[in-house]
Amino acid sequence: MTAPLRVLSLYEGFFAGGARVLHTDVVAGLHGLPGLHGGTQHHRVLSIAARARREATVQRMAEDPRCRRLVAAGVEVRNLGRTAGDTPLGPEAFSTRQLRRAAALIGQADVVVSLKEQPLGLLLALRERGMMPAVPVAVSLHRSDPGHAGPARDWLADAARTGLVSTAIACAESTRDAYREVLGDGVPTHVVANGIDTERFRPGTMPERAAIRRSLGIPADAPVVLFAARFDAMKNPGLFLRAVAAHSQRRPDTHYLMCGAGMSEANAALRAACGEAGVAASSRIHALGIRDDMPNLHRIADIVALTSAFGEASPLCLIEGAASGATPITTAVGDAARVVEGFGVVTAHDPIEIAGAWDRVLAARPVLRHRALAARPRLSRERMIEEYRLAIESLAVRVPLAA
Repeated sequence: MTAPLRVLSLYEGFFAGGARVLHTDVVAGLHGLPGLHGGTQHHRVLSIAARARREATVQRMAEDPRCRRLVAAGVEVRNLGRTAGDTPLGPEAFSTRQLRRAAALIGQADVVVSLKEQPLGLLLALRERGMMPAVPVAVSLHRSDPGHAGPARDWLADAARTGLVSTAIACAESTRDAYREVLGDGVPTHVVANGIDTERFRPGTMPERAAIRRSLGIPADAPVVLFAARFDAMKNPGLFLRAVAAHSQRRPDTHYLMCGAGMSEANAALRAACGEAGVAASSRIHALGIRDDMPNLHRIADIVALTSAFGEASPLCLIEGAASGATPITTAVGDAARVVEGFGVVTAHDPIEIAGAWDRVLAARPVLRHRALAARPRLSRERMIEEYRLAIESLAVRVPLAA
């Protein structure tokens, strides 16, 4: 009989974002999953923060749907009680008590997986004080521009150079390529493309779609463009709003949904961005903020839009929308063009071009909806979870139990 493989995932915190959605899918999918050599994987999570102040919102771990999902799956989730903000906590920010708690949890693991590079500040602090257990560390990477990771980029470079990080798991080829210089030659990198739960993200029935539209005040036959992104320069909401301003002049029946952290009328910066783009307040502009019902929104969308300026690697919203029947229209960032090949559209960072692409897609919806739905098998998360399992198990030293 083989002992369970004990895996501890480190989160900077629980707040809205695609990387946390994806990693939570991985942890919940692997917890209790049989391994190659017998036994199972047993997962736990340590979050540095108990709450996050980001994009004009306060997001509490206990209320986060990703945290709740892990708990429901039987995964133990603990935290160090800190507050996450725009800048990750560096090695100097942790108290001795917090480091002792972290060291105890890490010492009970066979493998540690850091969700992105930001939690590495904690591991460097442990190493500097001689408190870091001898446990292999993998870091999962989800950007295509490490330069925008702030000080965490240097923490990753230090951890790679000194052997603290044993391997990296990149969500896209653009991520692997972008981090090659940071990681150097001593850290192998696995590319595991993103996948989603296609049982959650599926086309809606006619009654479902009608009910969702009614709840938002959207007519049954009105076109819908969905922008699922936090209010952040990386997502370039100003470009999206300028495209809305151009498109709404041509198609005044279209409704535009904006959801994510900071995408609410309570955010003064969003109100200012609307004014600058020439987007007037209208019943057709829906600023919905953080939503826990994203599958519903994707089911009524004709288009899922992404206007990001930088940083994206393999955006989840594009495949979530496609699996639900929407057509992804994206700027050329990260692996986006590769992700939507065959069922989506790639544009320049130009509002007129983007609005024109929206027009063309709306004119050809039946054909393009069929293409998106035909891609569902390759968007599923089962392949992703299996590849993560193999990457994690390759780091572990298995210890047989006494008969």
